[in-house]
Amino acid sequence: MPTVVVEIHVPLLPTPGLPDGSYPFPWIEEVEDFLGDVEVFDEGEEDGDVYVFFVSRAGEGDLLAVASRVATLPGVPAGAVAVISNDEAEEFGLGRRVALPLPAP
Repeated sequence: MPTVVVEIHVPLLPTPGLPDGSYPFPWIEEVEDFLGDVEVFDEGEEDGDVYVFFVSRAGEGDLLAVASRVATLPGVPAGAVAVISNDEAEEFGLGRRVALPLPAP
């Protein structure tokens, strides 16, 4: 049985106002640190104009809650989406899309 994987697609936008010569995407490390307590399905990776993080090993609702929290972390660019997929998908980005952050209950 396939395992649910939620892909978190974040627009690959540089953080404004950084000093010259600084790494333009410090929010990637912030997200990776945040996801340190969550089951990460695979290493995050750049895919065109987005950076994709992968989380799994929980129910869809819990994974979407994690994705929603990622979208609200300081410095994370607006416009993130979650893609609900599974560990048998041949490529990412093809599942059901959910806008982030999720609306408050």
